[in-house]
Parts: sequence; structure tokens; C-alpha cells
Amino acid sequence: MKLIFEKTTPAGGINLTDEVVHVDFIAPQLLRKGEIGLPRVSELEVMRHYKELSDRNFCIEKGFYPLGSCTMKYNPKVNELLANLDGFANLHPLSNDCQGALELMFNLQGALEEITGMAAVSLQPAAGAHGELTGMMIVKKYFESRGETRKKVLIPDSAHGTNPATAAQCGFETICVPSNEKGQVDIDALKSVLDKDVAAIMMTNPNTLGIFEENVLEISKLMHDNGSLLYYDGANLNAVMGYTNPALMGFDIVHVNLHKTFATPHGGGGPGAGPVGVVSRLAEFLPPVVQAENGKWKIKNGAQSIGSMKGFYGNFGVLVRAYAYILMMGANLKTASADAVLNANYLKEKLKGAYLLPYDTKCMHEFVLSSDNTMNIAKSLMKHNIHPPTVFFPLIVPGAMMIEPTETETKARLDEFVQIMLKIKDASAPENKIDEVRAVRQPDLRYAG
Repeated sequence: MKLIFEKTTPAGGINLTDEVVHVDFIAPQLLRKGEIGLPRVSELEVMRHYKELSDRNFCIEKGFYPLGSCTMKYNPKVNELLANLDGFANLHPLSNDCQGALELMFNLQGALEEITGMAAVSLQPAAGAHGELTGMMIVKKYFESRGETRKKVLIPDSAHGTNPATAAQCGFETICVPSNEKGQVDIDALKSVLDKDVAAIMMTNPNTLGIFEENVLEISKLMHDNGSLLYYDGANLNAVMGYTNPALMGFDIVHVNLHKTFATPHGGGGPGAGPVGVVSRLAEFLPPVVQAENGKWKIKNGAQSIGSMKGFYGNFGVLVRAYAYILMMGANLKTASADAVLNANYLKEKLKGAYLLPYDTKCMHEFVLSSDNTMNIAKSLMKHNIHPPTVFFPLIVPGAMMIEPTETETKARLDEFVQIMLKIKDASAPENKIDEVRAVRQPDLRYAG
């Protein structure tokens, strides 16, 4: 495929204005002396160029997307239609008193409260890591309000990388808690580092290995008896919806990835939303929430709110999509979780004889295999129109391949994936393999034709 600069023709391009533009108000030394250097391409060729680029992107409409921990499920197109209704898509960001939009957000807050078991939810955080930051700021302010200066946060060794980063961003010292032989939090190791300086533990359940933490209630009791809080990373909530929730597990704070669990496309880096829910004793610390007051909906802060976390009120389009998905699914959210777990266990059992399975136990929505040829396997999958699974993560599994089929894939598609994985098990390095290390250290981002 040619670069757009290579498609330039002398007669191509358009003149953006025939007007004389006066630039006397700009200092002479700041004015460009030559042409800007843009490619000269017709409108039609520009359209064709970007269509060709988009066709090269991998998307869930094209093929299987078993990207572990990222929940790249099918995104119903009706959600896009609803999010693009004029009343939503053209709503001005400063219209913070639009009753229809506020009612939708109020109802979404209520739905997420029911799903998570939390007493109150703020929709403002704009992503999962942003939700983490919000949650840990709440932890910090909670202890400050009690006159305590707890400085430590416990993090399992299989946690998402954003967990320790978020805790450190809030000024906490992070203490790593190792996994046991079952791939779960080692209770004895946790007890050995649990003291009165521990503010919280950050966990996801099921964890990043796709394994349910069987001792979560014991962990909850240990933490609460110590006066500490439990934070739930909601990245894997799609595995347990309708069967349990963070509140029943004993968690105090949770963030939910609407762009994962509730079907907003999040390939390409966004958009996202990471609402945060809390138990009743922490509700006053939340960022702005939508409340009913005298027959109207209003955005309000609690008495000890950590304050606004984002300009305006979150990524509204994502909120609309999530609300539409929840209304459409209803009680079938439970079925979505069941099917995700079924699909993952099916793949695990089919592949564990050919690949190393570090933890041979019933998994939840995802599982982790191991190989000494992981990168070549990932690249070979791309040639078969399958997006590679998450590789080399979690870090506690050498050559990790984290596979998450989600609930939307058919048995036929799963069987096809199994056959391809068996075929490429000992895949050799592709001839056109990219040197990833060099690409990172010596990026060539400038066209010099």
C-alpha cells in the first residue's frame, strides 16, 4: 500500500480558500517561509486512501477477537443508533440541566447499583484506570476524614498493571501479595504484610488468570477487621453478573468498565467509561452524582466529595450505549456471563493437551496458556484472520497467552480457533517478522520521500 505522500500529483489537492488572509498580527519570525508540505491528492483519492487503511484494521466484525482481559464482545449496532440520536449526539457539553440526559444517567446509576450491589454510583470517570484513580482517591480521603494516615496498599501479583500505578499516583506504597499454587491470593502471605498502615487491597475477581478467588470472604474479613478497605477492579465483572456481585464478596469500592462489560466499542484506544460505586458509608466521598430533587434531576456533590474528576459529566455517548445494552439484556446479563464462562472452559479443555496450562482448574471467562513460542504463535494467528490473545500477561506466567472468547462466539467459531491453534503450535518465525525492540527504540515516524 502506498503512503498518501506517494499518491501526490501536481494537479491534485484543493485550495482551501481564495480569500486573502492578513497575518500582520503574527510576528514575522513565526511565519512559515515555504509550503506546508501536505500531499496533493483529490478528494476521491483521499477517501479511497483512508478506506483502504480502515480495511486493514482488525475488528470484531471481521474475525475472532479472543483478547484476554479486554472483553472485545460484539457491540450491537442498535446501541450506535441510539447514541447518535440528535438529542444525545448534539447535546452541548455545557447543557448540564438537560432533564432527559440526566434521567438516563440517573437510571443507569441505579442499574449499576443493582448489578454491583453498591449503594451509590458516580458515572463521571472516563475510563477504567480513571475509575481506579477515583476509587483510590476516595480511599485516601476516607482515612484522612478519620484522622488516619495509612500509607500502604496491597496488590496481588496477578493484578492489572494499572493497579499499582494508580495506588502509587495517590501516594501509597504498594505491597505485592504472591499467588498460591491455585493461582489465587496466598492468604498466609497476605496476613504477613497486613498491619494498621494498610489502607486497602486492590483485587479483581475472577482474577487476571481467570480464576475465581475462593477465599474472597476470608480476605474481606481480614481486611475489615484491620480497618482496611477492599477495592474491586471491575475488568472481569462480565464473568459473574447475576450470580454474585462485589458487595456480596465484601468489597467497598468498585469501578465498572462500561466499554468492556456493557458493549461499547473500545478498540483503538477509546472511548471508555469507568463509573465508580461505593458502599453507603463512602457515598459522601464520590465525585458528582445525579440525584432526584423536587421533581427534577440535578448533578450534586456529597458532603466530602473528592470533587469533579472530569470536565462536564463523563463520556456521555458511552453511557447511552451502556444503558441501551442493559435495558436490552435485562435478566439475560446472567446468561451472558454463563456463556462467557462456558466458552472459555470449552477452549481450555480443548487446548490444554497441546499447550502448557499453568493452572489446571475450572476457569471463569478467560484462561491463561503458556508457550516458549508465544510471539510467533500470535503473529501466525493474524494470518488466519484471528486477533492474537493478550500475550506475556499476566507477568507471573512465562510466555503467557490470555484467551477470552466472550459470550458471543459460536461453537463452530471456537472449534475453528482450536484447529488453528493446534496447527500453529510449533509455528516458526514469520519471514516478515518485525523487530519490536528496534521499532520502540528507533521509531521512524516521519515521511522523507
